[in-house]
Amino acid sequence: MSNQEIILKLPYSKPFLFVDKIININENEVEGCYTFSEDLDFYKGHFKHNPITPGVILIETMAQIGLVCLGIYLMKDESKSFNFALTSSEIEFLKPVFPNEKVTVFSEKVYFRFGKLKCKVKMLNAKNEEVCYGTISGMVI
Repeated sequence: MSNQEIILKLPYSKPFLFVDKIININENEVEGCYTFSEDLDFYKGHFKHNPITPGVILIETMAQIGLVCLGIYLMKDESKSFNFALTSSEIEFLKPVFPNEKVTVFSEKVYFRFGKLKCKVKMLNAKNEEVCYGTISGMVI
């Protein structure tokens, strides 16, 4: 399965698709990127005159790249249709992400068993500075 096929299998579409590209993916890890366009609706009200990307959107971006893309890759041999549902996240935020900023997400599988995937994730900005990190878990539904 190609990286583009994985993106096409994601259960999201614009404006709620936060994956531009999968850079690398294998059985244990995934790396992908996304650029937050300044015209996204949440910037209109998330801090007047100084918009920043909401933390929940950063978590969603890490979940889409680091959990769902990896999950689709791991389940590529399954014939049935499925989705992943986020079950838990524990994220530490270190820096803001501004409009038009590109981020890269790195995710490393902790385990995948009984339909549950747990990953260590981190997000870097274009300056290679860590924006946030933590763990995310989800289940196949």
